[in-house]
Amino acid sequence: MIASPTPLHALHLGLGGRMVAFAGYDLPVNYPAGIIAEHLWTRENAGLFDVSHMGQAFVSGPGAAARLETLLPGDLQGLACKRIRYSQFTNADGGILDDLMVTKLDEAGDKLFLVVNAACKTQDFSLLQANLPDLKLEILQDRALLALQGPLAARALERHIPGVSALKFMAQQDFVWRGETLFVSRSGYTGEDGFEISIPADFAENLAESLLAEEEVQAIGLGARDSLRLEAGLCLYGHDIDATTSPIEAGLNWSISKRRREQGGFPGAARVQRELGQGVARLRVGLILDGKAPAREGAEIVDSTGAIVGRVTSGGFSPSLSRPIAMGYVAPKCAAPGTPLSLIVRGKPLPAHVKTLPFVPNRYQR
Repeated sequence: MIASPTPLHALHLGLGGRMVAFAGYDLPVNYPAGIIAEHLWTRENAGLFDVSHMGQAFVSGPGAAARLETLLPGDLQGLACKRIRYSQFTNADGGILDDLMVTKLDEAGDKLFLVVNAACKTQDFSLLQANLPDLKLEILQDRALLALQGPLAARALERHIPGVSALKFMAQQDFVWRGETLFVSRSGYTGEDGFEISIPADFAENLAESLLAEEEVQAIGLGARDSLRLEAGLCLYGHDIDATTSPIEAGLNWSISKRRREQGGFPGAARVQRELGQGVARLRVGLILDGKAPAREGAEIVDSTGAIVGRVTSGGFSPSLSRPIAMGYVAPKCAAPGTPLSLIVRGKPLPAHVKTLPFVPNRYQR
């Protein structure tokens, strides 16, 4: 299958991006500086990411928030206007079909803005159309999405969009830039302060070039995006969470409010309620390896007796910690911080121990 370009494709090539096919799109995995340099730049300054492959859509109609709650466990009715909720589409067994961000655009909850994962967006939009046919689904195929992340992101973006630095964490506001309306949220997936900017596709390259002209900002590829989210202890759909994983196993309890836990009313609610009350068979944990060799997705996790107690779902080198880290699922008896375990790589056990997530402290703007 031919990978589709994003509106910033020519810019990536001009910057020397090493392009790869990802979720059906042609995207840069890194630029000439390399993944480690890009990762550390984002932690210390501001990194600009092209996330235009993500799915963007409006869902609208009477009671849209309440209707969407029938497909996910997030509390949308209790969300304030222009605030954002992280949630998951679940199946009848309580497994996660996708995770997403939902913004409530009016007080009544009649209009919502959704951002879903690129690899799942066709499935997600079909799910919405099939289950909520009374609501209007407007898929925004003519908009790009940029993410500006890092401790200096607000300073750099404020020069171009005055007032944006006052935006609260997990809040969205419309701004006008060169006559075009931008949907700007203070959010991201790096563990750093930052913004996601939805912009008409034809203007995305102009905004990206304007931001890259700032001394604090550099272009960052998919490689550093992945290592940043891993250090932040954030799930990657299709790896750390999937249709067999429940939100409780994944440690996403915090995303389900008391009302939704008690009332249910979403697919798989019985499993979620049971696991909240009785516990789970496995839990997502962080793992720090004692040596220098990394463990990748699929590596078996064993206890001190050599018994298999779980499997790695994400793993790699942490530029911030200068050592390999991983996430995976283990039996609850092995989930306590500090528990010694081994990860099997090419038949060899690599010593590791359980680490409380995130690996690197989150620095969201509170």
